Amino acid sequence: MSTSSSRQLFVTTALPYANGAFHIGHIMEYIQADIWVRFQRMQGHEVHFVGADDAHGAPIMIAAEKAGVTPQQFVADISAGRKQYLDGFHIAFDNWSSTDSKENHQLSQDIYRALRDDAKLITTKTIDQFFDPVKNMFLPDRYIKGECPKCGTKDQYGDSCENCSAVYAPTDLKNPYSTLSGATPVMKSSEHFFFKLSDPKCVAFLREWALDNNRLQPEVANKCREWLDGKDEENTGLGDWDISRDAPYFGIEIPDAPGKYFYVWLDAPIGYLASLKNYFEKTGRDFDAFMADDKTEQYHFIGKDITYFHTLFWPAMLKFAGRKTPTNVFAHGFITVSGEKMSKSRGTGISPLRYLDIGMNPEWLRYYIAAKLNAKVEDVDFNPDDFVARVNADLIGKYVNIASRAAGFIAKRFDGKLSTAWATADDAFLAKLRGIAPDILALYEQREYGKALRAIMEQADVINAYVDANKPWELAKDTAKDAQLHEVCSRLLEAFRILTVYLKPVLPQLAAQVEGFLNVAPFAWADVQTALPDGHVINAYAHLMQRVDPKMLDALFDAPEVAAAPAETADAGIEELAPEISIDDFAKIDLRIAKIVNCEAVEGSTKLLRLTLDAGEGKTRNVFSGIASAYKPEELVGKLTVMVANLAPRKMKFGISEGMVLAASAKDEKAKPGIYVLNPWPGAEPGMRVR
Repeated sequence: MSTSSSRQLFVTTALPYANGAFHIGHIMEYIQADIWVRFQRMQGHEVHFVGADDAHGAPIMIAAEKAGVTPQQFVADISAGRKQYLDGFHIAFDNWSSTDSKENHQLSQDIYRALRDDAKLITTKTIDQFFDPVKNMFLPDRYIKGECPKCGTKDQYGDSCENCSAVYAPTDLKNPYSTLSGATPVMKSSEHFFFKLSDPKCVAFLREWALDNNRLQPEVANKCREWLDGKDEENTGLGDWDISRDAPYFGIEIPDAPGKYFYVWLDAPIGYLASLKNYFEKTGRDFDAFMADDKTEQYHFIGKDITYFHTLFWPAMLKFAGRKTPTNVFAHGFITVSGEKMSKSRGTGISPLRYLDIGMNPEWLRYYIAAKLNAKVEDVDFNPDDFVARVNADLIGKYVNIASRAAGFIAKRFDGKLSTAWATADDAFLAKLRGIAPDILALYEQREYGKALRAIMEQADVINAYVDANKPWELAKDTAKDAQLHEVCSRLLEAFRILTVYLKPVLPQLAAQVEGFLNVAPFAWADVQTALPDGHVINAYAHLMQRVDPKMLDALFDAPEVAAAPAETADAGIEELAPEISIDDFAKIDLRIAKIVNCEAVEGSTKLLRLTLDAGEGKTRNVFSGIASAYKPEELVGKLTVMVANLAPRKMKFGISEGMVLAASAKDEKAKPGIYVLNPWPGAEPGMRVR
């Protein structure tokens, strides 16, 4: 850490894989990092906060092939949907790039050459590798599943176990199968490139770096110690790391090795540096000078499932490529719902976009997640009842309540002018509120957000007790007490201002509203120790935040996936079965798998989307579907669905509809909202008949 008063920080979050939209786990991590970044900036520190899409690997290549686009276009389409999430939750990255950028290609190859030529830590050997005889390709780790060789958990991927965190080779899996074809893979030989993590100099460095008492969280350091000591391996010590993959593969070519590509986990973390380099090239900053500066601190916020890569491979790569190693890596747990892992089948999945679309305030979630976060590697539980109670009690009942009970009197009785002549350095009321500043600062720095917010709300309780003791509404009844009323209300707004400074990293949008209301410049951390001048004019008070309506939570969660509904679920909005039909009746309906090759909003309609469907006929069909309330057009492009192919064309106001897309909904969509377009199991192809 820098010893100077002003720090120079480089901060990242883990790179999301560019094969899907953000999920709530991404948003939780970004909120945690964003709070820390905003807190640092409020102190006047220089912070560069960057992210990127993790764009490479066989999954992207295969998904792009299915979508009929290039991998680059597939990634670009995914990236185009990121902004609505980041802006929606007030997550302020300075730059968002891609690991397929020219900067990442250059940096990855430069780092590899340094490891190969200077550090002599690259070696090759022929290995046996799983090959899918049906797809005719070597199988990436993530396309092989089987039983974990350590704990026996079924359906684990070919590189690590989600249950026991063991890391292994795909060939170590028991009863493996290809997730692409279901076939049992066969062994084939191939020459691979390895980073010699087992080299004594790597091990010695990692023992010093990872086990430094002032670096990693205790839980993470203990896990690193196990990995370094070999307690988690059949053999002692670290194994060498396979960093290559064979063509066909979407990635960065290994220099001087035709047909060989870097394994995605080699170039993904280098993407942190590449995004910063990309940002600096846009802003005219010297990337190499910044990264060589001893003052620069480098921090990564990540999930607990990828600590192995970030605390062993990543620092070792940087160290022996002659580059700055991370100052720290901050790991967090997963997010659960009411104590359980999120699951669509149980109706406990949370869509960040749905959260925003149904009108829930993003700062409710920022506050709730912050109130649950600490410096440990613990899961964060989203409990709907607790969410409603905590947000309404803390933010509305305690915090916003202070301003709403004082601002009106200042406007009506004192022309919007504050009286702060009483706000001296020895004022006991403010001194107590300001006195917690060093503690709050330390808690934010240590990522102990939950403790920081509890301390802030304790002060809100003290301020509200002052309100109840002085009863401004009673003082206002007697004009002879105007001076006292003026001081009481001004004191409350001064306290409210200080509370807002403390809360600004968590609630940036609300803080901006308060800055406008109080007619002040954007808050800095130093503003805790100042007071507004006597006679300062504030603006008219407007309501700052609404309470959470518990009914919103009913619309937030994914509807459970059910095969059939029992009779007692009729009250829950499940329709009664239609009259019985014969198999001959059903055979008249031609249901086909169709690919949504394009989707767009329909001008003049709030309900319809125009779908362009490929049903394997050598031509496309135009179908209108009333699903605009549930889906953004870009969410559907490239997806498979089921359509009624032999429905007579229907002339509509907006054009001819040449079929019908199947979707599910409750009987009463107002009482139980949600429309769910049918999406067939992977492997189905356009034109296949549903029987």
